[in-house]
Amino acid sequence: MTSCAKKSSSRVLLRWVPLALWLIAPAAGVAQDAPAPGDDALAASIVQKADLVRFPAEGFEVGVTINTTIPDGATDTRKYRVLSKGNENTVVMVTEPASERGQIMLMKGHDLWVFLPAVSQPVRLPLAQRLTGAVANGDLARANFSGDYKPQLLRTEKVDGESMYVLELSAVDRSVTYHRIVYWVRQSNFWPQKAEFYSLSERLLKTCLYQKFEKMAGRVRPTRLTMVDALRAGEESTLDYNDMRLRELPDKIFTKDYLKRLE
Repeated sequence: MTSCAKKSSSRVLLRWVPLALWLIAPAAGVAQDAPAPGDDALAASIVQKADLVRFPAEGFEVGVTINTTIPDGATDTRKYRVLSKGNENTVVMVTEPASERGQIMLMKGHDLWVFLPAVSQPVRLPLAQRLTGAVANGDLARANFSGDYKPQLLRTEKVDGESMYVLELSAVDRSVTYHRIVYWVRQSNFWPQKAEFYSLSERLLKTCLYQKFEKMAGRVRPTRLTMVDALRAGEESTLDYNDMRLRELPDKIFTKDYLKRLE
């Protein structure tokens, strides 16, 4: 090759090197910044942090009002008082309507019982059974996503300008409330954004939106959940949480023998 040809080739190569580096650099940046789908440790950490946003790890008490609207516009209102300790122990007491006051649900692990004033012994209930409207027993009595599901990070995406983790939560066994959940969590602060709940037959049951983030029991949490029923067109339930406070709750409260003593 002549010296002129060599110089010409060198000039062409030098022009292409900056362009090649410019093209490669963004791709490398994306690879470093974007979480790897399927990273189990990262997925578990995200779900655990979002659980702590939704509810305290310590014992707490909270009031819940559930309003269910059906297609004809009628609304059913029910109120509950919830005592919870460590994700595995929950008592749910009906306070309204007056005709159902005195009914109490007790959750221990994945076991759920209801005490009815007219029945001497507690009755066993499944977590997935409908409580009212689009709300299942497990939605109110047990909300331990990190303990009940194996998470997998599917992707990241933008929703209304917010960067989101999108996770798939697969049930650890059939005793939990849902077979599968697709879960959106904000990357910036681990606030839950949305969840889609699926049955064992992979049918969409409902969609939940986490809304009205306000400070309760020491940190900002979603104070409203809106559940849109996918099986009953036009039906949705809102769960409004109020007066949440941390409480020392002795273990004896979460026993079947103690239910009759709760007021």
